[in-house]
Amino acid sequence: MIHLAKIQEAAENLKGVAVHTPLVKNENLSERFAAQVYLKREDLQPVRSYKLRGAYHKISSLSENDIKLGVVCASAGNHAQGVAFACRKLNIKAVIYMPITTPAQKIKQVKLFGKENVEVVLKGDTFDDAYNEALLFSQKNKAVFVHPFDDELVISGQGTVGLEIVEDSKCKIDFLFFPIGGGGLAAGVVSVFKQLSPETNLIGIEPQGAASMKTSLENGKNTALTNIDKFVDGAAVKRVGDKTFEICQHSLDDIVLVPEGKVCTTILQLYNEEAIVVEPAGALSIAALDSYKDQIKGKNVVCIVSGSNNDITRMEEIKERSLMFEGLKHYFIINFPQRPGALKEFVNDVLGENDDITYFQFTKKNNREEGPAVVGVELKYSSDLDSMEQKMKTKKINYQHLNEQKELFTHLIF
Repeated sequence: MIHLAKIQEAAENLKGVAVHTPLVKNENLSERFAAQVYLKREDLQPVRSYKLRGAYHKISSLSENDIKLGVVCASAGNHAQGVAFACRKLNIKAVIYMPITTPAQKIKQVKLFGKENVEVVLKGDTFDDAYNEALLFSQKNKAVFVHPFDDELVISGQGTVGLEIVEDSKCKIDFLFFPIGGGGLAAGVVSVFKQLSPETNLIGIEPQGAASMKTSLENGKNTALTNIDKFVDGAAVKRVGDKTFEICQHSLDDIVLVPEGKVCTTILQLYNEEAIVVEPAGALSIAALDSYKDQIKGKNVVCIVSGSNNDITRMEEIKERSLMFEGLKHYFIINFPQRPGALKEFVNDVLGENDDITYFQFTKKNNREEGPAVVGVELKYSSDLDSMEQKMKTKKINYQHLNEQKELFTHLIF
């Protein structure tokens, strides 16, 4: 693990640059889980995520010769913003590679933080494409490649989050929950806690669709995933870092996988109940508390809220995924008789008084007795689904439940 002195050195280096973010007790979560739940608000950093810490510590440690050659990185979000902010602060030139598919809002934010010190280059359709282009640029131009997580200086910078938690906590911390993407934050904070608070249970959280660290730990070696769900974009990587894996392998007490739909429910709860805006990765640690509700009862718990760079255009998808996870939104392919009144009968005889059709797509087929329609229904209670399906069976309605058929659902709906 990273020696404590190196993380303390990073903390000194970051003074006046990164914000010493608050550690705040959350009354609603504390009451819900019968525990003392504290939030470490890294979403309040100038770039709205902890990534500034590692990026600045790495870049500020460069030699004069390296500074003249400039730096390069690849990122689709928070790391790019951290590098851009650091380079403007230090007056160093940076080239930042981002996938062509990166939302315009994120590209604009990177340029806003970096100003004239940063050149954004859009290459490839995926992060891996942009990453490979950045490496080629680094080799060709001798520019320093600033890795988003697999670098000792970057890990040390992220570890300062842990130092602040220990410093600000007025009680023994029983559980620490934190997100894991490439593992930079995890490796940094576990290095601190193993040396300053070894009795704390260290729980890493990954999205269910991108369990790269959990898979690697189970295999006993760093393992690349073939396919991942990129929805929790701040924590969805195919392969964690070699350095971060080595540290986490010997330090984590557990890894919890959180379904993407649960992440969405947590995002909406934080917004509606706390007026806190978080990105999907920023919600991971809080979303995992349900998995530990028995163990944390009566305990002191800290959740790291890692970031809040959430594109507002994603909110409809977040709401949709949440409703589906909670069992309140269902999609069907229903074969309606091609005669007048068929839809009216479905509404009157199948739907309950609290059910609402939110999606309907139908094209009349000539010379057919039946025509398929894709129907989306929002329920008030998840238990109402059984009643609805039983009515369709009683009425001998031919249907398919799309929620259970992921590939077909993705093709027809998303």
